[in-house]
Amino acid sequence: MKTLLCTSLALALWSNTARADEFVFNDCLAGLRTKAEAAGVERTTFDSSTRGLVPDMGVLELLDAQPEFTTPIWDYLAALVDDQRISDGQAMLQANAATLARVSQEYGVDPQTVVAVWGVESDYGKTFGKRPLLVSLATLSCFGRRQEFFRGELFATLKLLQAGDLKPEGLTGSWAGAFGHTQFMPTTYQRIAVDGDGDGRRDLVASIADALASTANYLKQAGWRTGEPWGYEVKLPAGFDAALAGRKNKRPLSDWIARGVARTDGTPLLATDAQAAVLLPAGATGPAFLVFRNFDAIYSYNAAESYALAIATLSDRLRGGGALVTPWPTDDPGLGRGERRQLQQLLLARGHAIGEADGMIGTLTRRAIVAEQQRLGLQPQDGRAGKKILDALRTEAPLPVTPPATVPQSPLESKPTD
Repeated sequence: MKTLLCTSLALALWSNTARADEFVFNDCLAGLRTKAEAAGVERTTFDSSTRGLVPDMGVLELLDAQPEFTTPIWDYLAALVDDQRISDGQAMLQANAATLARVSQEYGVDPQTVVAVWGVESDYGKTFGKRPLLVSLATLSCFGRRQEFFRGELFATLKLLQAGDLKPEGLTGSWAGAFGHTQFMPTTYQRIAVDGDGDGRRDLVASIADALASTANYLKQAGWRTGEPWGYEVKLPAGFDAALAGRKNKRPLSDWIARGVARTDGTPLLATDAQAAVLLPAGATGPAFLVFRNFDAIYSYNAAESYALAIATLSDRLRGGGALVTPWPTDDPGLGRGERRQLQQLLLARGHAIGEADGMIGTLTRRAIVAEQQRLGLQPQDGRAGKKILDALRTEAPLPVTPPATVPQSPLESKPTD
């Protein structure tokens, strides 16, 4: 009886909160109608595109939880620059060779870098994002911080629909509004997108040629220098002053050479006045990188050094380069998707109901990892998918795990899905 009462109270609270949110949302949209018109959105476009929208309050939780800033660098890169993404990227280079050659000729950006952006942003068109774009942008335009920013993105999306570049059916993207093969924000789409296939439209959702050409154009506009590298993995001299590192602490390349900085593959650096910076993404004991102007162009796509390193190192692997020479300073390295699937298969074999072994680490997988970490006495018991838990489960035979009793879930709790 007590449980039923609590559940009923939770349902009532959730219902009242949802109704209040919808009231605020609808009132907000009514106020945005005039502002959208002033920004160039026709009233018929605004009304037809926003009619019936219901806010998605879940996007507010993601405003301060971007993985580029919350995930250890070795986990972040392990997931994005893995064997599968490299193999798929090489296949995409071949399948789109003619388009990429034309794009490279026109914009001066090499095919491997363009394809690396495509691979990191949407896994070569496999994952555009599942959230309805207009719902996310409308919600963020009415709730939380940065409302003015997201209103600009909402209006830009409406104008793209109005111009016929996009179709409203099935238009989905990330929680923040990025969408398409290479995940452009709507205002970036307005400024930078180009018609790469010559059909008179700029469609980064349905046209791979448009997406690849637009990505190259973005990098060109961001200052890409044709024929120059993004940077190199380097080894630092003993006693290197880590205070000299930092993407904005640029010095002439000749200065870094004089200080003893050298490429890990033994290729000599040429002493020039080209400006370069040393990056130490995991501190002085981890991999070090010497980066140039093209790294900054990649960085501008999504202002996070870990993101730019994922693009840069994936592009190197697509050129046939090897993995990083210097190991990350951890005794529990991150896992690529193949290893994550193996981990999930081992968890399934032990009786954990986590769904499909798809390599995506969601709530159910993390809970199962915590249970196994506790059973095995591994520390920390944080649910992280790392090499330690994978190796520990590999070394023992699967044991049955009794599934936990099902407990009625309050609507206030997030649904545990992978």
